[in-house]
Amino acid sequence: MRPSRLSCAAAMSAVVLAFAVPALAQETSPQNNAEMAAIFAADQAVRQNLTPDFFKDRARVTAMLAEDAARRVQTRALLDAGALSTGEDYRAAAFVFQHGSTPEDYLLAHSLAVAAVAKGSPEGAWIAAATLDRYLQMTEKPQIYGTQTRKTRDAPATLEPYDRALIPDSLRTVFGVPTQSEQDARLAAVNAAAEAAASKP
Repeated sequence: MRPSRLSCAAAMSAVVLAFAVPALAQETSPQNNAEMAAIFAADQAVRQNLTPDFFKDRARVTAMLAEDAARRVQTRALLDAGALSTGEDYRAAAFVFQHGSTPEDYLLAHSLAVAAVAKGSPEGAWIAAATLDRYLQMTEKPQIYGTQTRKTRDAPATLEPYDRALIPDSLRTVFGVPTQSEQDARLAAVNAAAEAAASKP
């Protein structure tokens, strides 16, 4: 007996579905790299609640810098292996290299932050601005967004050198960076608190 047109159509539908399901599975969004997430968590954990007294302890600072260097080696290995794929992966990697020590570290951090934004991470915008500012500072040029504060032992904290005229506040806002007036207010508060603490007997 010849199969009916209905049964033939059903069979063809089953074949199509059988091939379609694996295709749909392949289109699922990539997952954040667990190792990169752990590296980033460690990078951030050591920086929680840092105080000026921490930086007076040479041994602790040396240990933190050594751990930072090790995290950069781990992150670079993941990058070179093609193991970073999501916006969050690239954003986390940018933070790790933002805590580097050379202009090349900061330039790579900036590239990673730009990749994070390109991969769909809106949170990558701020670190993209901050990494560029730090790279500019390390190459003896003024920052342009105002994300970096400098403090020397006997002087108030400052945003200088700072090219305040190059970009408008509207562009800072796009990157999640406070406006210049907000920056100045925060800096004044930081310096006032530092002065009050220093004046205590």
